[in-house]
Amino acid sequence: MTCIVPDGDWSGIGETLDAQGCARVAGMLTAEACAEVAALYGHESLFRSRIVMGRHGFGSGEYKYFADPLPAWLVAMRALLYTRLVPVANRWRQALGGEALPAEHAEFLARCAAAGQTRPTPLLLRYGEGDWNALHQDIYGEVVFPLQAAILLSRPGEDFAGGEFVLTEQRPRMQSRAEVVALGQGDAVVFATRERPVGGTRGTYRVALRHGVSRIRSGTRMTFGVILHDAA
Repeated sequence: MTCIVPDGDWSGIGETLDAQGCARVAGMLTAEACAEVAALYGHESLFRSRIVMGRHGFGSGEYKYFADPLPAWLVAMRALLYTRLVPVANRWRQALGGEALPAEHAEFLARCAAAGQTRPTPLLLRYGEGDWNALHQDIYGEVVFPLQAAILLSRPGEDFAGGEFVLTEQRPRMQSRAEVVALGQGDAVVFATRERPVGGTRGTYRVALRHGVSRIRSGTRMTFGVILHDAA
């Protein structure tokens, strides 16, 4: 299987991320690639764990984390996505007083490993009718890449109804702001993993973000999550 990260207008995507904390990337995967990735869900040997969300208070539905070693196409996809996003990540880290991240994903994963984070985090998520995902952050240890992606593998309006991607943003001393990102099959939403910088009258401050999925009204929704840091 070959999954590539399209060239696209990543400068414009970066500007949208700076302004909103999330950005839609159209056509991250072809329809054929979406079907191939979704079909992997039944191959247990590819995964290190299966999480039934209701058992942990995460919502309703389930997901599986890919096992190490990751398939070559997934290693390449993570590396390409990292290369596209690390300029934005470093811009945010500089604004928030953090240390710059390396240019290559392999070097970043070495930082994860040095911190005891060696388990891969890409995952497939499956939701059926009535399922949903609680607002959360994908934090697995001390080392966190500031951005991640979720790619819709199913066809909205045909395979499922409902199930919108939801992002909430909590600014200091303000009520939360919600953002709903409409996705087609193969589209990705890139979004802040935990926080992003926002300029204010008194300088730059941290804005916390959480993401989730609204209730599936009918059908089955499959999603491919590409997280760029590993887990402890």
